[in-house]
Amino acid sequence: MAKGSVAEFMDKIIAKNPGEKEFHQAVYEVADSLMPFIEKNPKYKQAKILERIAEPERVLMFRVPWLDDKGEVQVNRGFRIEMNSAIGPYKGGLRFHPSVNLGILKFLAFEQVFKNSLTTLPMGGGKGGSDFDPKGKSDNEVMKFCQSFMSELFRHIGPDTDVPAGDIGVGGREIGFLFGQYKRLRNEFTGVLTGKGRNWGGSLIRPEATGYGTLYFAEEMLKTKNDTMEGKVVTISGSGNVAQYATEKATQMGATVVSLSDSEGTVYDPKGIDEKKLAFVLELKNVKRGRIKEYASKYGCKFLPGKRPWGIKCDVALPCATQNEVDGNDAKALVKNGCICVSEGANMPSSPEAIDVFLKAKILYGLGKAANAGGVATSGLEMSQNSLRLSWTREEVDEKLHGIMVAIHEQCLKYGKENDFTNYMKGANIAGFVKVANSMLDQGVV
Repeated sequence: MAKGSVAEFMDKIIAKNPGEKEFHQAVYEVADSLMPFIEKNPKYKQAKILERIAEPERVLMFRVPWLDDKGEVQVNRGFRIEMNSAIGPYKGGLRFHPSVNLGILKFLAFEQVFKNSLTTLPMGGGKGGSDFDPKGKSDNEVMKFCQSFMSELFRHIGPDTDVPAGDIGVGGREIGFLFGQYKRLRNEFTGVLTGKGRNWGGSLIRPEATGYGTLYFAEEMLKTKNDTMEGKVVTISGSGNVAQYATEKATQMGATVVSLSDSEGTVYDPKGIDEKKLAFVLELKNVKRGRIKEYASKYGCKFLPGKRPWGIKCDVALPCATQNEVDGNDAKALVKNGCICVSEGANMPSSPEAIDVFLKAKILYGLGKAANAGGVATSGLEMSQNSLRLSWTREEVDEKLHGIMVAIHEQCLKYGKENDFTNYMKGANIAGFVKVANSMLDQGVV
């Protein structure tokens, strides 16, 4: 189908969803990959499958009032986007961050549909959250907010309906408070949230899963070039959960991780962030909730204020922070400096201009919906364990996670192979679409 058809499709999307730039970007990336495939398979075109996937099945928006430690009333806005349930209950994280709005959550929910399909597990796509900022809040304030948030959300979710998880700003503490309130309101103990504490229904490897999966995917891409992570110099953005465990797995694979970042800037440690230094980062970020520049002070390395790590010379780049953190100039700098592989730990971290640079340079580019699917895959494994009322060992979960990432890579190869080059973006988008689209056709116009 001609590019004009993509433009025509996008004009309708933009008209129906004004101002939602991230959502437009996510839909365009998928539509651009899928239109030629849909043209060759008219059954999808006739049933308007892509138009239906781009329209949420349900959008929930609600008020979240709560009392801060001074006794003052605060009011935030809560959301849940239930995007597509063709292959299973809605599944996707909750994000608590001041940037959260309808457009960002619709982009994340749309991406989640394809990502969850790629895992091969029976999970639909959804996303939710609030413009609440946990940063700088006391545990008591976070608890009060979570309880108020769940007091509305609980009526819309359930183990066979919608199973939320964590995302930016929603870690183990927040999941605990949310689950406690759900249990209190519903008077039942069910696996309605994933990312739970290990001693009350959580899965081993879940905290590590997104970061580990990003490295398993990178390793599979490198294998196609008869290469490995051994000896590679790696730049990583972010310093939260995904970045932490991507650092751990990359180091275990024999690579040297030289950067981490947060909203204030980037630390550059050419000696590498080893196990001991990573333990400091985990304490700093997960317990003290401090800033990454403290790492530079502790270990006497460079801190680059207000900078992202993409100007640092590397072999492999792992964007693990947030959407659109790699722009066209960043991508050019990466390619110029000899980067051969980009594996995305965050959701849509590369701008359209950056993706064009990667594809034209024919480097190994693993987009987020494939490369970071390890997190939701392990959430699916947690759901399975909850349903079976059992717990798998660390080794069992890690083996299943590794197998899922290998399977995702194989699907990308199947649909993305172009002569001597694999277009992983095209492969992931088509592979994710086919399973959902066929299920929608089977279920009729619903």
